[in-house]
Amino acid sequence: MPSDGVIPRAGRPRFSVRVPASSANLGPGYDSFGLALALYDGFDADPASEWVVEVHGEGAGHLRTDADNLAARAAAVAMESLGAAPAAAHVVCRNGIPTGRGLGSSSAAIVGGVMLGYLLAGHEPDREGVFRLADRIEGHPDNVGAAVWGGFTVSYPDGTRDRCASIPIVGGLAAVIVGRDTPLRTSEARALLPDSVPHADAAFNAAHAGLAVAGFILGRADLVRAGLEDRLHEQYRSAAIEDLAEVRTVLLEAGADGAALSGAGPTVVGIVTAGDDGTALARAREVAAAAGGPVGRIAGRRAPMALPIDRAGATVR
Repeated sequence: MPSDGVIPRAGRPRFSVRVPASSANLGPGYDSFGLALALYDGFDADPASEWVVEVHGEGAGHLRTDADNLAARAAAVAMESLGAAPAAAHVVCRNGIPTGRGLGSSSAAIVGGVMLGYLLAGHEPDREGVFRLADRIEGHPDNVGAAVWGGFTVSYPDGTRDRCASIPIVGGLAAVIVGRDTPLRTSEARALLPDSVPHADAAFNAAHAGLAVAGFILGRADLVRAGLEDRLHEQYRSAAIEDLAEVRTVLLEAGADGAALSGAGPTVVGIVTAGDDGTALARAREVAAAAGGPVGRIAGRRAPMALPIDRAGATVR
């Protein structure tokens, strides 16, 4: 995560980072798969005598603006973990990621805060270190991994800690997201899940997860469509997202190669493949346009939005 090397000028924030949105789970990849999307939160920081947080854009008016803001808390934890003396900062959050919609807004805030903590402590952020600390704060690694590394990631437990593999995508990918006016708390969505699932459902997901990974890597539309089927979480979360099947059908009929619940929801994401990212984005825009009318007839749903994937991950600006 190299900085641009430019000495700050008067009026310019001393430290500035940018973190992408992320779509996690992606069908069978529960708490594992993550895909970074080109929708961003930006975080600026200047050392200060006490924590002060400004929030602009998404979340303005209801996110905390003091030391209990999630980005500020993550920065403080990072500084402490690095052995830095207790310090504070004036943080400005410029949020483009909707909160509570299953697009990784909390992970973006945590990753952004951890990176600011590194910089405030005089350390250059490294991806592995940022991932470990952000994962510890968040409590699950899927969104965090995609936010840190960008692209498509697979996170997995390894003994006492989580790890994240960045999976190269040979072809092109883009996404179409269909949000909802009202948010859904991750804790509420997780509370709907059973403590155990039938062995047949676990086997089903293992097979389809393999198809999904192959489809993402190779840009194979047929593998993506089959691979995004799930039996671990979506059927249970549909109790809180009653229009899930309807929105998925709209996206598929509009031309998406596959569709799934984004994170805990309520956003639904359509995946579009092509030979390169530019062509995939052009296709995604066609899907969004075709889905606009039918989505507009579903109460509470926002207009479809085509997004490129983000391949860079979190960066120091």
